Amino acid sequence: MTKRNRIIYWTATALLSVGMLGSGISQLLHTKEMNELIAHTGYPMYFMNIIGVWKILGVIAILIPKNKLLKEWAYAGFFFLMTGALFSHLAMGDAGKAIFGPLFQTIFVIVSWYFRPADRKINLDNFVTAEN
Repeated sequence: MTKRNRIIYWTATALLSVGMLGSGISQLLHTKEMNELIAHTGYPMYFMNIIGVWKILGVIAILIPKNKLLKEWAYAGFFFLMTGALFSHLAMGDAGKAIFGPLFQTIFVIVSWYFRPADRKINLDNFVTAEN
């Protein structure tokens, strides 16, 4: 991995992790801002507990050195969560500031996933395929 790609990976991963960890904690604490955001989009308040825990666990999964399959699931979860948030805001007619968070987090997910080092990727050669 080149130095440039390593810098891109760690920058995107750090921004992704800080955003997910911060919003996950805010959701678990039911801060006023998060309560208003969830109420505005029409989701039930208990949804914050679920996604707050998932975000924190996802950050841990992405940052720890092993468990490649778990990392893939975490990236997929973050992608679905952030694109879901983005489309929820767009469906509510939100624009500007409301969509920046989910939009940038989606970009950070994609960039972090794409530039992850080889030792954090699943080796597809290890999977057995059935031949007919």
